[in-house]
Amino acid sequence: MKNNFSKKIFTSSLLLNDIGFLIIKIPQIIGMRFNKKISHSFVEKIMTVTTAVNGCVYCEWFHAKQALASGISEKEIKNMINLQFQTDATDYELTALLFAQHYAETNRNPDEAMLKELVDKYGEKTSKQIMLVIRMIFFGNLYGNTWDAVLSRFKGLPAKGSNLIFEMFYFIINLWVMFPTMLIMRLNTKNQIIT
Repeated sequence: MKNNFSKKIFTSSLLLNDIGFLIIKIPQIIGMRFNKKISHSFVEKIMTVTTAVNGCVYCEWFHAKQALASGISEKEIKNMINLQFQTDATDYELTALLFAQHYAETNRNPDEAMLKELVDKYGEKTSKQIMLVIRMIFFGNLYGNTWDAVLSRFKGLPAKGSNLIFEMFYFIINLWVMFPTMLIMRLNTKNQIIT
């Protein structure tokens, strides 16, 4: 017998909470672009590691492409996807990547010691921006996973704790984005090096 869908997904309240959080943080999201301590490749590494834990296939596909474009090697991307990034990460990056992994593994409940280590390493401003990067990709991960949970329900394998009414609403609202995304991803992965 097949198991039910088991990835982290949105509930209606969590989705609304996260949308509200990200809307409020728009000025900080824009401001991150001016922090030279957080390069584009560093952001992609954080996003790739978080995604590796949360298992969103759409985010993995997209951020692998973005990571390649930012200059990260294919081998390093594969290592991040497999959570084997310690040997590739610089001393500067390692704390943030370990924190991103921990944050996702604890489902947004990091240990105080890990939070303190993040702030001690990067300072208050940069550590808050790293947390914001993680929250942004966490949103993307749950967005993609929730879509897959709806598709799984259609196959008779609903996600644990899911709500049929919310999932049907989610499906109707997001099919305009997700069906084209699935098609582009399917066409693109035929020629893509990283899978």
